[in-house]
Amino acid sequence: MKTFVIYDITEDRLRNKVFQTCKDYGLTHIQYSAFFGELNHNRREELYRRLKRTVGKKEGKIVIVPVCDKDLRLLLEICVPEGEPLMPTDKPAGYIIR
Repeated sequence: MKTFVIYDITEDRLRNKVFQTCKDYGLTHIQYSAFFGELNHNRREELYRRLKRTVGKKEGKIVIVPVCDKDLRLLLEICVPEGEPLMPTDKPAGYIIR
């Protein structure tokens, strides 16, 4: 099942460990503090336990969200190329609006 991992961690060292753990599980870095990829139930639970051990009692929040294929088909995405205004008068090539 597709899975989003989203985190808010202020400590650089801890944030880097969470980042590397998500990469270790084959997830794709999609935003500054967000990953996405395919994880079955067992791998998702394993990732949860590993991240929980990594964070320990330090300040931070991690959300692991499984998304079924049916819901994923309803995904809406707005992608504005870097350096482009958010609301241009004409949409240049490269805008993806689903």
